[in-house]
Amino acid sequence: MRIFQSVTQKIVYVSLILFTIPMILPAQTLSQILGTQTERTLIAQESQVRVDKVVTQTRAMEDQYRATLKEIDGLLIYNKLLELQIENQERVKIDLEQSIANVAIVNRQIVPVMTRMISSLEQFISLDVPFLNQERTNRVNGLKELMSRQDVTVAEKFRKVTEAYQIENDYGRTIETYKDTLEVDGAFLELDFLRIGRIALMYQSVDGKISGVWNQRTASWDDASDQRNQIKLG
Repeated sequence: MRIFQSVTQKIVYVSLILFTIPMILPAQTLSQILGTQTERTLIAQESQVRVDKVVTQTRAMEDQYRATLKEIDGLLIYNKLLELQIENQERVKIDLEQSIANVAIVNRQIVPVMTRMISSLEQFISLDVPFLNQERTNRVNGLKELMSRQDVTVAEKFRKVTEAYQIENDYGRTIETYKDTLEVDGAFLELDFLRIGRIALMYQSVDGKISGVWNQRTASWDDASDQRNQIKLG
């Protein structure tokens, strides 16, 4: 009887141990799973923050890109209007050339027209993107002086005036770099300029530390030091 009781007690103890072990092990495993899940959640939250930041930056860049495209569209329209004006002047030139046979009539008609053309060109340059200012101003002043000379024929004067218009027209179709002096923050600096037709005009100092871009809407220079690498590549 005692032997039976001893065996029975052992069986009960073993059963309790076997019953308890599965309860302990899942609890430990569940804790580990929850810890891992929490870590994954934190990583996912950090990743989402980074994604949101990239999305915000991307939207800002898209807005800036759209604004730039809108400004370029306006400048293209402006350039087209200039080309139409030049084409109109070309038609005037053709009409006048057909009348050169009668010198007296030509002198009475073409001289006032050329004078107005020079004045219009001077006004246009003053309102245009300010590239090669000295060169373009000197060209207009040369035309004014030419008009007062008696030793130059009317035909030659007319050729010079239309040539100046053609030069201005070509500026809208070309890209060039040149050096010029500009007052920046109260100091006159020698700068490298980049002109893209009449769409864009920008400058950069020789050391690359100072950059600027012309704002046609405000008729002033905007600081573009944050874009100096792009300007340098240009």
